[in-house]
Amino acid sequence: MISTTRPPIDPQTHYERIGGATGVRQLVDRFYDHMDELPEAYGIRKMHAQDLSGSRQKLYDFLCGWLGGPQLYVEKHGHPMLRRRHLHFSIGDTERDQWLHCMHLALEETVADAGLRAELYRAIVKVGDHMRNQPANGMQPQAQVG
Repeated sequence: MISTTRPPIDPQTHYERIGGATGVRQLVDRFYDHMDELPEAYGIRKMHAQDLSGSRQKLYDFLCGWLGGPQLYVEKHGHPMLRRRHLHFSIGDTERDQWLHCMHLALEETVADAGLRAELYRAIVKVGDHMRNQPANGMQPQAQVG
């Protein structure tokens, strides 16, 4: 028999520090609100379906696990393989910067702890850099393992 009980969440994880499921949901909702409303995010918005509910849920599921909480994304979809799952999108510096802009605003609005906010943003910048699959300034993006 397969157990459906999840292990307890470590209270020191980013997931708990951000406010658990509620904090992650607020972050995701503000991120997609910005992406949907800001003209400077038009490039990444047009990469998404008109209805953002599926994207909101997938990012929520991913961030829960990435932040040290329940591995919802893995349970539903398997290993995230972020770069591979996004290869059909043209992601260069502009798209990365638009994504990071929306995430920065969302973090500013939803994470009260300035130290945690800065720590999360630094980690998110690394994710954004990893997702690029288009040349920057005439140079090929470096292939990354993971």
